[in-house]
Amino acid sequence: MLTPRASGILLHPTSLPGRFGLGSLGQEARRFIDFLVDSQQSVWQILPLGPTGYGDSPYNALSAFAGNALLIDLDELVAHGDLDAVDLQGIDYEEETAHFDQVHALKERLLRKGAAAFFRRGGTDRASAFDRFSQEQGYWLHDYALFKALRDHFQHKSWNQWPEALRRRQAQALHAWSEDLSEPIAVEKYAQFVFFEQWFALKEYANQRGVRIMGDIPIFVAFDSADVWANPQLFYLDEHQHPTLVAGVPPDYFSATGQRWGNPLYNWERLQEQDFSWWLARFGWNLTLTDLVRIDHFRGFESYWAIPATDKTAIGGHWQPAAGRQLFQTLQAAFGPLPLIAEDLGVITPEVEALRDDFGFPGMKILQFAFGSGPQNPYLPHNLTRNCVVYTGTHDNNTTLGWWKALTPTEKAAVRNYLGSSLRAMPWDLIRCALASVAGLCVLPMQDILGLDATARMNTPGTSRGNWGWRYRGAELTADKSETLAEMTRLYGRAPVANK
Repeated sequence: MLTPRASGILLHPTSLPGRFGLGSLGQEARRFIDFLVDSQQSVWQILPLGPTGYGDSPYNALSAFAGNALLIDLDELVAHGDLDAVDLQGIDYEEETAHFDQVHALKERLLRKGAAAFFRRGGTDRASAFDRFSQEQGYWLHDYALFKALRDHFQHKSWNQWPEALRRRQAQALHAWSEDLSEPIAVEKYAQFVFFEQWFALKEYANQRGVRIMGDIPIFVAFDSADVWANPQLFYLDEHQHPTLVAGVPPDYFSATGQRWGNPLYNWERLQEQDFSWWLARFGWNLTLTDLVRIDHFRGFESYWAIPATDKTAIGGHWQPAAGRQLFQTLQAAFGPLPLIAEDLGVITPEVEALRDDFGFPGMKILQFAFGSGPQNPYLPHNLTRNCVVYTGTHDNNTTLGWWKALTPTEKAAVRNYLGSSLRAMPWDLIRCALASVAGLCVLPMQDILGLDATARMNTPGTSRGNWGWRYRGAELTADKSETLAEMTRLYGRAPVANK
């Protein structure tokens, strides 16, 4: 159960401002936390933190455990002596968009230099901390660092196109390549150490100021990832290590052919045979990284749409049962009450609702989906329950202003009629509706707080280009926006207890 009433903002760290081409875990992130506090917000929701692959989507990561080195703050590396101030001179990208390609090249070069200085220096408290990190995270760290080094060596070819000895992880080949690629492996381990060094410092800053961080676990992992390469037995792969079944969703009102996502599907029998050890490690790490965790595509823990990998669409798929109930029982036994949020959007069956409710997981309600289909619409405020998270929209929606402008006159009339207002102050009209609702937690996209239109949309599902690049400018974080949000948050009883 979500208690007490609270609210927060959805913003991925890549969307933070700054001169290095992409948001980072440095001072701009702390300034954003200060904005949350000043605005009476107590939750910061982020997207997955993993290292991104094709398209730089945070939902297409190279590892379920590693961090995205693009988020490393370079100024902190100068402060630690890993880089020189002169290394950062002349770097000044515009803030309004993410420069992924340039930042990949920039940070790879500077992290190599930083790693060389770090290992050359040795004998410091940070060197000891690196050794502890390497030991404690050994269950995933070397596999990922070797995977990343091999992937770079083979010019980003998928792991199932590597030499057979590496594809099949033969011990002699792994040892030989670990020695041959020892330098890039060390650099990657350094980058992971620095990422989590900075992340935990940022999380501590947030927690000390009364802000909880909500993370995000995509249920599925990418085929081209260290997870599948290191654990092929946990997935439906054939003798040539190609997927036989892939993930997606069936045809529906929005798509006559469904959606074929292409992620390899889990072999739940194998996972159970191993007492869910991989999932225990994944959840354990994520529950350390964040205070709350949103589970993307929660319904897949009850049953999932299994599509033959040779099919080009999702039409030929079928439902297969998952062992989600047994998994959550195992997780509960290991970690106690689970601070999880179930992404239960779309067509949800009674069985999925029972799985969610039996464990007390809050679901998600999106106000942009609420209007125009009658009073029984489950997203309308009068149908919400205390144990849910209400959003104006998510990272997959248009901004609220963009959504409003795209509605037909009839659709706008339905919204006005329900809210009993002329709605001259969108998106704040919908923000007010969300904050006033009975939902225990209200989360608002940063774009809505800034009043931005469709050009600031973060992601359009089903498209592979033009996503994930939105960033706000530092000058947009103004006192008047903070004061407006704070006043409304107090009005509807969502301010931190000490401030009510």
